[in-house]
Amino acid sequence: MNTSIRRHRRTAAAAVLGTALTLVLAGCGGDGDSAAEPAGLDPDADLSKQTIVVSNWEAYMPDDIADVVKEKTGATVEITSHATNEDMVAKVTGSGGEGLDVVFGSQPYLEALARAGMLEPLDTGFLDNWDNLESAAITTAEVDGQPYWAPYTWGTTGICYRADLVDEVPTSWYDLLEPSEANQGKVTMMGTERWAMLPALKALGYSVNTTDEGELGEAKDLMVAAKPSLLAYDDSTFYERLISGEATMTQAWDGWCNYGTAEDENIKFVVPEEGSDLWSDGIAVLKSSENKEAAYAFIDTILDAKTHAWVEENILYNIPNKAALAEVPAELTEAYDTLGTRRDEMLSGENMTDVGDEAAAIYNQIITEVTAS
Repeated sequence: MNTSIRRHRRTAAAAVLGTALTLVLAGCGGDGDSAAEPAGLDPDADLSKQTIVVSNWEAYMPDDIADVVKEKTGATVEITSHATNEDMVAKVTGSGGEGLDVVFGSQPYLEALARAGMLEPLDTGFLDNWDNLESAAITTAEVDGQPYWAPYTWGTTGICYRADLVDEVPTSWYDLLEPSEANQGKVTMMGTERWAMLPALKALGYSVNTTDEGELGEAKDLMVAAKPSLLAYDDSTFYERLISGEATMTQAWDGWCNYGTAEDENIKFVVPEEGSDLWSDGIAVLKSSENKEAAYAFIDTILDAKTHAWVEENILYNIPNKAALAEVPAELTEAYDTLGTRRDEMLSGENMTDVGDEAAAIYNQIITEVTAS
């Protein structure tokens, strides 16, 4: 079992921040042309003369990735970081992306940026390792049939629990929303609004991408009723609460639950019977980048089998790269069944997509009101 895994917060944010992409993107100056053609690239460009700035979450790629890219391609890579998807969007839209070339982000946020005209549609003919990717993952990276980012990680959301502290294995989102008396005050749920609303929406039989105000209202009522039973809204330290025994059940991403399992084999993960999401993170090139050849070289280096395998080995998230999966040690997939025998289950959820400006504002308003109530 890997004992040096990276504890990484891929998208958590304080609930009061919300997504509200409409508020940020409205003034970004994008042309909104999501069907734009990829820019012409120079196949003979001298990459040693190109420098790119990449924004990613902390510890979400190899520490030496800049050195690897430099050695393989000659391009210079400078790394900066963002704490949340909201931070990334603000960095991109605050100055039209000036000073950035490549960003990592989650699908709904990247999709919104693509539709706002901020991202460069990809010419996959310039990515030698593109064919390493699974077709289902490529679909999640498309806007109107055109790929706009390279899939990086994907997975689902479920219940992470202490098998030795619960009388019965949780099977439903209602186990979090309406916990038994023994679990009252020992349950955590997420505060990032799309994921905060997921349990209630799925418990009610609705889509994670619903824009129906009536359905969203029902979900809000269920969340308000559930709040008195919660220990906390927690996107990042829940597995530590499980390890200590403070919590018995938590809403979690599959990869994050693995962090707890690495320290206590009693910590397990289950996808509720009502179903869940398929989330995905990707790597996108900004339309404003003046060094797109180097940006492509960076992405292609990431998609190399050995480089991409590092992600699953160190971050414990599923990766959508067929060639890289062959590089992942068998003992890892045996130790973490979400990466091994249960992988298909982790990837069978409803793809979480951008819900549009109006609905994003409603989601944001709901979670703000719920957490403040």
